[in-house]
Amino acid sequence: MNQKVPRNLSPQELFEWLKNDDSKPILIDVREDSELKIARFPSITLHMPLSNFEDWSNTLDQKISLDQPIVVICHSGIRSWNFATWLIEQDSRYEVCNLAGGIDAWSIEIDQSIPRY
Repeated sequence: MNQKVPRNLSPQELFEWLKNDDSKPILIDVREDSELKIARFPSITLHMPLSNFEDWSNTLDQKISLDQPIVVICHSGIRSWNFATWLIEQDSRYEVCNLAGGIDAWSIEIDQSIPRY
């Protein structure tokens, strides 16, 4: 794909993608454990907190694939954007999206049962 920057994906776009598309993305949640206790994303995610980067960075290629699109999630979309950008810098063939507004926007626009913090 040779992507230069992540594509911002609105909560509504991600919701439709997860609901309707057969080619589901890999969801990577870069938030901390304490944040997941407050507000979990309602789909299966790879939990890769940025504070534990050294623990999982060497095995990243075993967890994700060039064959499947990736959506990165955080609280407000900033940490996920930075991680998504870093991921593309590692290999521009990754197809990477950032959940714009993060779980906070998701809880406002898609699922109000998810607590805001």
